[in-house]
This record gives sequence, structure tokens and C-alpha cells, in this order.
Amino acid sequence: VHRIGRTGRAGKTGIAISFFTPRERRRLRDIEGFTKQKLTLAKLPTQEDIFKRREEQLMEQMKVWLARGRAKRERVIVEQLAAEGHDVLDIAAAALKLSRASEKQRPVANVSEVVESPYQPRERAFGRGRSQVRGRGDSSGRVSHEAGMIRLKMSTGKYHGVRPNDVVGMIAYHADIPGNTIGKIRIEDMRTLVDIPEQFVEKVLAKNGDYRIGKHKFALERA
Repeated sequence: VHRIGRTGRAGKTGIAISFFTPRERRRLRDIEGFTKQKLTLAKLPTQEDIFKRREEQLMEQMKVWLARGRAKRERVIVEQLAAEGHDVLDIAAAALKLSRASEKQRPVANVSEVVESPYQPRERAFGRGRSQVRGRGDSSGRVSHEAGMIRLKMSTGKYHGVRPNDVVGMIAYHADIPGNTIGKIRIEDMRTLVDIPEQFVEKVLAKNGDYRIGKHKFALERA
């Protein structure tokens, strides 16, 4: 609530966005009570929504520069390439490709649709969560991985503030693999298990030495 209250201060306007899971709906009601404001529920954008929005922003920026007419040196480069026989559309497409290179540092995970489940008593939820963490079969990290996947582990976990999105973004960026191919991620107190498609495992392991989340540098290895 304190963070929401800092949005739009000193006469400015702003939008505060809070993320919560279906089970945290009660907390949403608490925030509405504290702020005396009705909060609007929104859906998480899909991968396609994000790509579309990025392209819209790029087009808006290009229109601004086209209106300014301040690209004389760039026009000379285009003229030189065109004189060499390159198609103008191909030149423009290549320039756009270069300008979007930084987007690889902002990988987009393929977020599944959130399905709300009915409320369950806390005791039951605690029992189930506990068995997932301490159950023999799964906690060993050697079984229960998805078909066609290899389970890898890294020596950081909840204690270090690791989140699923951190794991997906880091591996997808450094190993240059699609984020949406990464399988189950299991974050324990002091380690994290992640399922990687078999065809990408060696590529992921080859980038050991580059992986870092915050100040913590670590390596991935077979679980």
C-alpha cells in the first residue's frame, strides 16, 4: 500500500500495478480496504501482445524521426547501399533489425493463462506444498522431470531471492534459446531445478561462467 501511495504524487498522475496469484485475492480486498479504491483486474499480456506493442512503439519513434527530417548522414548510407544494387526495402529491414538488437536482452516468456482455482483451507495447502518440497521422488532432482527434458540444477534458490522469471530470462538470453521451451522450474531454499529440452542442454551448459542473478554468479549442472 505504501508503494501504491507513492504513485502520482505532487500533482502528477500514474498507474500502480500489483501482481498477485489467485490465492492472494484476499490481500487484494485488503488493499482495496486500505486505499478505499476499487482495483481493476487485468490480464497478463501474452507473448504476442508484447511483441505487437514493441513494434507499435518502434513505429511511433520512426514517425517522429521521419517528421524531424534529421537523418542526412543516414540517407547518404542508404543511397550508397542502393547504388550497390540493394533493394531499398531490404536496406530498411536490415536497419530495423539492427535497431532491435537490444530486444534480445529483454526476452519474453510465454506466459500461460492464469486459471483461478477454488479456495482451499490453509492446512491442506501447507501439506501439499510441503510434500512437493520434501517428497523423495521429486526432491532428488533425478526423476519426475518432463518427457524430452533434462533436469539441471543451480546452487541458488529462495534464500537468494531467485524467481522463475529470473531463471527463464537468464538462460534464454545467455544460451540464446527460446524462453518458452524451458520446462518446469522448482525453486528450493538453497538450489533451483529447471527442466531444459534435451537438444538445448549442451548449449546451456556451454555458457557456464556467464550466468548471474543479481550479485550471485553460478553454474548449471545436471541434477
